[in-house]
Amino acid sequence: MINAAIVGLGWWGKTLVEAVSGVSDQIKFVAGTTRSLSDDAKAVAKEHNFELRKTYDDIINDPDIDAVVLVTPNSMHSGQTIAAAEKGKHVFCEKPFALTESDAAAAVAATEAAGVTLGVGYNRRFHPEMNQLREMIKSGELGTILHVEATMTFPNALALKADAWRASRDETPCGGLTPMGVHAIDGMIDLCGEIDQVYAQSFRRAVAVDADDTTSILFRMKEGMSGYLATMTATGGGFNFQVYGSKGFVKLEGMTHVAGASSEERRYRLFGNCTYKPLKGPARVWEAQQYDVSRAALDAFARAAQGGDPYAITNAETIHCAAVTEAIVDSANSGQPEKI
Repeated sequence: MINAAIVGLGWWGKTLVEAVSGVSDQIKFVAGTTRSLSDDAKAVAKEHNFELRKTYDDIINDPDIDAVVLVTPNSMHSGQTIAAAEKGKHVFCEKPFALTESDAAAAVAATEAAGVTLGVGYNRRFHPEMNQLREMIKSGELGTILHVEATMTFPNALALKADAWRASRDETPCGGLTPMGVHAIDGMIDLCGEIDQVYAQSFRRAVAVDADDTTSILFRMKEGMSGYLATMTATGGGFNFQVYGSKGFVKLEGMTHVAGASSEERRYRLFGNCTYKPLKGPARVWEAQQYDVSRAALDAFARAAQGGDPYAITNAETIHCAAVTEAIVDSANSGQPEKI
């Protein structure tokens, strides 16, 4: 069991606390901090029996805290990771780990130099359906992989206020890319290997704040297959992830993290209907197992920090995903394809 501190207690920070509180035998939250120290944050700390600290320095200077869990604005992740690593703390960071390749590389280097574990919150990697899909690809059951695509949507940006950090183009470039799309990009990297080139377009259609709500991206993988990703932040919530091979395709459907939904829905129902359609014969359709991917990711991180199996997302994949994210933003700005 490791003692951790939650850094950031908005709706997603609260969800991570709820995922492990009283049920995990790997990780326990013993402290937390948030910029506002609001009444809501105080209520969460009281409910889950941990102390609130005034500053991040108070957290990383505490010798009784083994790890930090960062649920903070995207631009803060790299600096906070480096500061924690220098104090010997393991780091679990919500996605995206960084907005640029250089920031990701610097933060990864700091954790490696300190000998601490780094985990990134690409929690969909841990779902049994993704594990099964990975094995179908590795075994050759789907044949030669031709194309992978995803669509991720939610209505959250319709309720954004102009002063919210998620409404800032600097913090959340390309609309739904960083709150949603990077999950799909991590899935593409996991299943298909490194990405070679991207072409993106991103713009605002419906939201009131100055932020994009409609983004689409084309990919070409180094192994040769193609990819596509669409994110929208001003429509109903949904998730589709499909892999097409020369022997058939798999389609996974589910939910995204819709603000205001219950903690249980955000943790257990990210995957729903699943379909496997071979070249010949009928499709096989089933309902995904309800599985708490947030707890799975935190438990896996804690086991790695205690000397167990390495965390599923490698440091090289973490840096590559940041490089892809940076290239997508560059492409949306330039209107041209960008090499990774």
